Amino acid sequence: MTLTRETSAGYMTNWAARLFTRELERQLAPTGIAPAYMPILFALAGGRVMTQKALAQRAAVEQPTMAQTLKRMERDGFAVRRPDPDDKRSALVSLTPKAAALIETVETVVTRINAVALAPLDGAERELFLALMHRIVGALEERDGQEPPLGDGQGPALGDGESRP
Repeated sequence: MTLTRETSAGYMTNWAARLFTRELERQLAPTGIAPAYMPILFALAGGRVMTQKALAQRAAVEQPTMAQTLKRMERDGFAVRRPDPDDKRSALVSLTPKAAALIETVETVVTRINAVALAPLDGAERELFLALMHRIVGALEERDGQEPPLGDGQGPALGDGESRP
């Protein structure tokens, strides 16, 4: 079997993610919210406060990435960092009133984009799709950081001349 873009789960998932992101950027542009802010917005919605480290873990990004995202959110007036009274080396992050006021708009945009993406599927297909995506994410999270398998019988081994998109 020759692996092509259309038969690569990784490629198709990435392609869909890029299309979701483009649509989010387009629809959220008037608010000033970037798609990269969304995990933080949803984590801190409702007045929740978290450390930068906890936010990075929740968003599944590295600490430097979270630090840069928070820096941009502070610059844009969406987040504020205050010293953690229990740990002087840490900061507590919360949303500004400006960001909190946009949560409902962001949720509406996300719901609308998801509806467009899932429109070709009937109810049972939507449930199946989401269940399968949860299983795929779970399988990949389980492997996160592990050495890649070589020649495990699940497909072409790395280095066998097959290309991977």
